[in-house]
Amino acid sequence: MITVTPEAAAQIKFSAKESGINDAVLRIAIKQIEDGSLHYAMGFDDAISDNDLRFENEGVKLVIAESSQIYAQNMTLDFAELDNGEKNFIFLNPNDKNYSPSVSE
Repeated sequence: MITVTPEAAAQIKFSAKESGINDAVLRIAIKQIEDGSLHYAMGFDDAISDNDLRFENEGVKLVIAESSQIYAQNMTLDFAELDNGEKNFIFLNPNDKNYSPSVSE
């Protein structure tokens, strides 16, 4: 489903600890917008429904709503340095029409 890189996992765990969240569950939401590209959102959540897909990767507990699951197939969540020098989460998603794999993938 979703691969979480070690860098992303470390940042997620750090964010949960800094926020005082124990046993954190990260919700990832994906929706397709009008131009066909994908929009992503994520945050810690404790409202898990029976229809959510639940799994763990790199020691991070994740949930995805049923409506987002089709867009999450083979996606990777990374935490990397961007061109401007900032570090941020990035979604590497072959289901997104704007996705182009890097040479290192």
